[in-house]
Amino acid sequence: MRVRPGDLDYYLHVNNGVYLQMMDVARSNFIADLGGFPLLKRTGWYPVVAAQTVRYRRSLTLGQRFEITTRMVGWDERMVYLEQVFTRGEDLCARGLVAGRFLTRGTGERVAAPDVITALGHLDTSPELPDDVARWAGAVDVAQRTRG
Repeated sequence: MRVRPGDLDYYLHVNNGVYLQMMDVARSNFIADLGGFPLLKRTGWYPVVAAQTVRYRRSLTLGQRFEITTRMVGWDERMVYLEQVFTRGEDLCARGLVAGRFLTRGTGERVAAPDVITALGHLDTSPELPDDVARWAGAVDVAQRTRG
């Protein structure tokens, strides 16, 4: 990818909100690469972001080429956890963590993350979450903390 004029803020680097938009597109590409769109269409499932965070390391500026790499780092009963990394050559520019879940179109019913993973034909047991991701997942688990 390349930084375009519309990606920039007043300070002439990529706007923080634009990173989130780019991450959204990269997640759609990731689902497509996994062959997930036919599954989503057939089941009526759709992905939503429950929480995300980004750590910015180096600015991206006009015309620079960069890559976004998306990988699934694990899941639990409700959420799928993704890491999205922005690199410019060998330089780490930003790292995002995303907690996503799947809902059913029409009813809004939650779909268990392991059911989605299994339907995609992947492992039925999550790899252990990296420590930083596990700590973040615990910190943003609003549903868990608000239950009576």
